[in-house]
Amino acid sequence: MPITRTEEEIEILRFNADLVSKTLAEIARRIRPGVTTLALDRVAEEFIRDHGAEPGFLGYNGFPNTLCTSVNDAVVHGIPSNDELKDGDIVSVDCGTKYQGFYGDSAYTFAVGEVSTEIKKLLQVTEESLYQGIKQATHGNRVGDISNAVQVHAESNGFSVVRELVGHGLGRNMHEKPEVPNYGSKGRGSKLVEGMVICIEPMINIGTKHVYQEADGWTIKTYDHKPSAHYELTVVVRKGEPQVLSTFKHIEEVYKLLQT
Repeated sequence: MPITRTEEEIEILRFNADLVSKTLAEIARRIRPGVTTLALDRVAEEFIRDHGAEPGFLGYNGFPNTLCTSVNDAVVHGIPSNDELKDGDIVSVDCGTKYQGFYGDSAYTFAVGEVSTEIKKLLQVTEESLYQGIKQATHGNRVGDISNAVQVHAESNGFSVVRELVGHGLGRNMHEKPEVPNYGSKGRGSKLVEGMVICIEPMINIGTKHVYQEADGWTIKTYDHKPSAHYELTVVVRKGEPQVLSTFKHIEEVYKLLQT
């Protein structure tokens, strides 16, 4: 049976989603050459705790930090460190919260200083592929409809889609059924039902789709060491238009302020 949530539970998930979104905006304020990902991690942990929640990733299956910070060819699950970000880098920041027994989960890939035209396109297409997938998160569709929408948009723009890592259900556990791959065929996979809450998270590479795990047991990198981007939002399956709980609007507001 599919896992669905009551409207009361969805409101708690909405709180988590909004807090994760605002935490990522706090990171956006500080992304610049010379900052360390460990410094960003400390900002995120303090912000989450100040708002009455707990970091969702810290200690999860033994993960040592609040954020996953994945730089350049790191796809996901990068561990924050004292290495400084450099002009031209990109860094995927994945963040989770836990509040009243439920989780929040969202990710955004930030440009550090000035990045190349090719990387700008990677970021744009990856984010667009996320929204293409979200459009398919409606009652009566299947997971494959989301997967196919992401894959078609990414590959039609010349990029590759990571196979080994997937989106997922979200609720009382960080990772619940169903799995939501970023590739697949329309009309295949689990049926989407009103009230399901899922995280859609394209992981898109400039080069090969193949990845491997670093010796740290966490960091996933592209096999050819070319850059990868990752965006993630939490979505409620609805009859009609999907309900998106997390948002990038807080990040966009920060960028507008920084440009003035």
